[in-house]
Amino acid sequence: MKVLIVTPARRGSLAGNRVTALRAAGFIRGLGHRVQVATAYRGQPSDMLLALHAERSADAVAEFRRRHPHAPLVVMLTGTDLYRPAGLSRASLSSLHLADRAVTINLRGSDDLPTEFRSKARAILQSVPPPRTLPPKYRRDFGVCVSAHLRAEKDPLLAARAARLLPAASRVLVRHVGGALSPEYAAQATAEAAANARYRWLGEVPRWRARQVLARSALLVVSSRSEGGAHVVGEAVVAAVPILATRIPGNLGLLGEGYGGYFPVGDAPALAALLRRAEQDVGFLQRLQRQIAMLAERFAPAREAAAWAGLFRELI
Repeated sequence: MKVLIVTPARRGSLAGNRVTALRAAGFIRGLGHRVQVATAYRGQPSDMLLALHAERSADAVAEFRRRHPHAPLVVMLTGTDLYRPAGLSRASLSSLHLADRAVTINLRGSDDLPTEFRSKARAILQSVPPPRTLPPKYRRDFGVCVSAHLRAEKDPLLAARAARLLPAASRVLVRHVGGALSPEYAAQATAEAAANARYRWLGEVPRWRARQVLARSALLVVSSRSEGGAHVVGEAVVAAVPILATRIPGNLGLLGEGYGGYFPVGDAPALAALLRRAEQDVGFLQRLQRQIAMLAERFAPAREAAAWAGLFRELI
C-alpha cells in the first residue's frame, strides 16, 4: 500500500513535526508499505493519508477525502492542535470529522477531544532505542539539561531564570541544546548566557550530541507551556535521567499523574526549589530515578511498532 504522510515542516527541518513524520514513516515501512513524506497533498498517488497537525494539514485532509471518499485517513494530533487556549480550531475539528482515526502521542490526549471524536483516538507513544552505553555524568557541576528549540510554547529560558534564584553554594549548571526559531530568541539566549553564570546555550547541535548532553546530566527540565508529548521525555527515561516537568496534559500523559517531579507552568521559584532539592536531597533524586525506571517499557520500540501494526489492522 502507498502511504502519504503530510507534515507542515519542510524537508531538512529539525522541527518536532518533521521528526515525528520521519519516525512514523520508518515504522510504517517496517510493516511492508511504501511511504512518501510531503508538505502538502497535491493528488500524489496514495492509498492512505497520515496527516500531522490537524489544523495546518486541514487542506490536505479535505482534498484527500474529496478524492478518496473511502480510503483510510489518519490525523496525528500535535500539542498545538490539542492545547490551544481557545480549544480545538474549526480547521482541526474539520480534520477530525473527516479522519478515520486520530493518533495522540501521549496517553491522555483523547481526554481533550470532543466526546464525538474520542472513539477515533489511539495513543502511540514515540519510542526511543536504549543507548548501548551511558557516558559519565558531569563531575564539576550538577548538570541540568534543557533540550528544546527556543519558541514561546517551550518557555525555553525558564530553567535559566530558576537557576538565577539558587544560592551561591549551588553547583547547578543549565546546558541548553536547541536552535532559536527567531532572532529575538537568539538574542535573549545569548544575553542570558552572558549574564548568568549558571546557564550555557549550546544552540542547535546534532541529535547524537543532544542525547550525549542529556545522558551526562543529573536532570532534564521540560518547561513547556503546551506540549503534545515531548520526545525528549522518552530519551531521558531510557537514559535513566530524572525529569522535572511542568504539570500539563502532555507531560502527565507520558509520566503519569503520580510522578514526583512536576512544577506549575511558568513558575521559576517552584522550579528553583525542585532543582535545589534534587541537588541536596539524595533520597528525592533516587525516588525520581526509580519512577523513571518503571516507565522505560512505555518507550520501547517494540511497543510502538505493535501500536502502529494494530492501527493498520483496524484500517485495512
